[in-house]
Amino acid sequence: MTFDTLAQDAARCGPLYIVINAASGRHEEGDVKAALTSVFTESGREFEFLEVTEPAQLQAQANRAVALAKARRGVVVAAGGDGTINTVASAVLGSDCPFGVLPQGTFNYFARSHAIPQDTLAAARALLRASLSPVQVGRVNGRLFLVNASLGLYPRLLEDREAWKQQFGRSRVVAFAAGLASVFQARGQLDLQIETAGRAELLRTLTLFVGNNHLQLARAGIAEIDANAVQQGQLAGIVLRPIGTLALFGLLLRGLLGRLGDADNVHSFSFRRLSVMPRGRKRIKVATDGEVCWMPTPLVFEVAAERLMLLVPTPDDRAEVA
Repeated sequence: MTFDTLAQDAARCGPLYIVINAASGRHEEGDVKAALTSVFTESGREFEFLEVTEPAQLQAQANRAVALAKARRGVVVAAGGDGTINTVASAVLGSDCPFGVLPQGTFNYFARSHAIPQDTLAAARALLRASLSPVQVGRVNGRLFLVNASLGLYPRLLEDREAWKQQFGRSRVVAFAAGLASVFQARGQLDLQIETAGRAELLRTLTLFVGNNHLQLARAGIAEIDANAVQQGQLAGIVLRPIGTLALFGLLLRGLLGRLGDADNVHSFSFRRLSVMPRGRKRIKVATDGEVCWMPTPLVFEVAAERLMLLVPTPDDRAEVA
């Protein structure tokens, strides 16, 4: 058998190894497990849950799921938000294992962009009938990202948002309120030397945002040519020219209205590889799919050589993108 045949067979009837994060989204883990158990048992499909109750367990459970799937020609499935999906995908990439997603987060950009249903039962049923499709992955200094990576204001916004969620719960309203608070407290510009396709440039900005998700970019109103670039083997970069607090608040509103690309202070561009050197910094905070960590400089953003073999819904199971 060829690899493609083996992968298709695994996707169609191999055992499912489901890494499930109890902390993701607004659902109770017991309810999610019960719903998934009902669907998979009824179908006769073999499955196993690999539970994550603390963040420190996630990587180990993802690695275990990949080892089991490789040994038994199975499928690795991530049940959680974009951060959980990122970690499991990092373990899967390069393993030749099919990868499935059961979205449980707040925004679920990765799942939505591939028409995966947001309802747990519908997503589980779609997974059982899904077909394999290669999906582009981004990297920054070797770290994978499926949706976006960033430095500057955006990582700060994510940290503030997480603190608000811990206090007020997980919802889009809370996320928006946290974003407003971050904007009004925004301080400090980054001086960056960037280089792509042999061209170097110095720029000052509050944030550098690199997108790998057409849906998120389109929703914000980024220039169509750059939003579409992620469907054509590239990444999209976005920088904000130096602006004051009120102008930054105006940009936030434009983003919510899907008109960010019309703003004079926003510059977007597409690339396959981008080198970034923040002046005077040996390391800097970088966010990847909602998770923030310190990275040494310079930073290299690039399209990964490998692709994820994602299980995507058949036309009948595709969810309408909302």
